[in-house]
Amino acid sequence: MPRPSGVPASDFAQETLQAYALNDRMNQLLLEHLDSRAWLAKSPGNRGRTIAAIFAHVHNIRCKWLRLSAPHLKLPARLDRARCTQKQTRAALAESAGRCSQMLAEALSGPQGRVHSFVRDGWARPWPPGIAMFAYMITHDAHHRGQACMLAHQLGFPLKGRGVYGLWQWERLAKECGFELLAPHKTKRPAGTGRSNPKSRLRSK
Repeated sequence: MPRPSGVPASDFAQETLQAYALNDRMNQLLLEHLDSRAWLAKSPGNRGRTIAAIFAHVHNIRCKWLRLSAPHLKLPARLDRARCTQKQTRAALAESAGRCSQMLAEALSGPQGRVHSFVRDGWARPWPPGIAMFAYMITHDAHHRGQACMLAHQLGFPLKGRGVYGLWQWERLAKECGFELLAPHKTKRPAGTGRSNPKSRLRSK
């Protein structure tokens, strides 16, 4: 997929890497606020993965992508889904996200990069490196992040506070990753898109 017209290659690659960093910050935020009692709790009916196994899978799949697509990069250690702690998993996810970010940077740098294809599994055919690769990687994370949130709720330990609404505070998440999402200059909101005052709506009824 070509980059949108009018967007410099350097900016496009940088913003893609920033979006990937923001994606992993969402994983970290979820784990920071997850009740520890939910971590290894069995799912209702004792079927399916535990939350520990879900996030171990996310990390281990990243390791597989790196092994198959960027073997020149140092491979993080895999996680044992039955024994890993929340703290160990947070550290492992941070490491694998960093390596995957390096892989993406090389994939987006053109022919001079050392990542010439993206192989998501041993049975899969290689893809050209680029935006489809990036989209697949964050979609995989988001899918399993949603599973973890739903399972925590089913187990009786629903996420609360910033563990819920914080996933949508992208400006704050971006700052925590070390960059800004806001435009460098003030822009005018299109008509009808500003926040309305609930009190004024009540008075108009």
